Amino acid sequence: MPLLDKESKHKWNKPRSACPELTALPHLLILSWMRRANSANPLLPEQRRRKILDLVEQRGQITVRDLASQFSVSAVTVRSDLDALGAAGSVVRSHGGAVRQLEATRDYPLRFKESLHRAEKAQIGKAAAGLVQPGEVIILDSGTTTTEVARQLKVRAIHGITVITNAMNVISELLDAPGISVIGIGGVLRPVSLSFVGPPAEAMLKDLHADRLFLGVDGFDLEYGPSTPDVLEAHLNGMLMKVAKEITVVADFSKLGRRSVSRIGSIEQIHRLITDNKAPQEFIKTLRARGIEVMQA
Repeated sequence: MPLLDKESKHKWNKPRSACPELTALPHLLILSWMRRANSANPLLPEQRRRKILDLVEQRGQITVRDLASQFSVSAVTVRSDLDALGAAGSVVRSHGGAVRQLEATRDYPLRFKESLHRAEKAQIGKAAAGLVQPGEVIILDSGTTTTEVARQLKVRAIHGITVITNAMNVISELLDAPGISVIGIGGVLRPVSLSFVGPPAEAMLKDLHADRLFLGVDGFDLEYGPSTPDVLEAHLNGMLMKVAKEITVVADFSKLGRRSVSRIGSIEQIHRLITDNKAPQEFIKTLRARGIEVMQA
């Protein structure tokens, strides 16, 4: 049996706390054993998806990388699992993973919402920007979908338009947009949505008028109308509706048929809905029967 040299003897005779290699060894062995166990006993797709759903419920969100490592499968397989769970309404697909189903009554941070339904929001934003004509005054309220409208306005390079907004992220998006004038509505800052609300914002609106309002919502119900979690945001949005000639709700399929805490206005005030091709057909049919135009991007 080969003898250890003095350096090796010294290293392995140290207390475990003084030797990082030994401290990490049990954890590495467990991980290695779990991976071999998963490889030797691969789960059926339905079994794996149930376990994924349990993890999402426990943690709130999960990434493709974490799941691929945990179940010893490819990223392609994990994406397929998440797509299937998303299509069934069990989870919400996000950029690089999935999150729990969102509650319409909860006020989620803007950065979190930016990761959800990105492709649908981009298409909605493009369709909305296509309606805007040179010389018009439009309003963009706060939200991730209206931010996409702002981005698409920059892409179209429309000149001579004015954008009124209470959203810091929309203002930031349009800072370097040539030919677009921006009127920022000040007030009390809501950090969760990066928007200004309250009496100062409402007072400023009294002297403004717009051709179009693009309204982002957290819920759009056939009876309750458009809604949002925050009462001050809802009140300001209601005033935005009053100063615009035409009101277009911009909302992806996940917002339709849902109610949030605070009602923004009646459904009769809405002229148009721009949504995506995943929107429920029965919902769209009912809106059109009420004389509301529906565009699917």
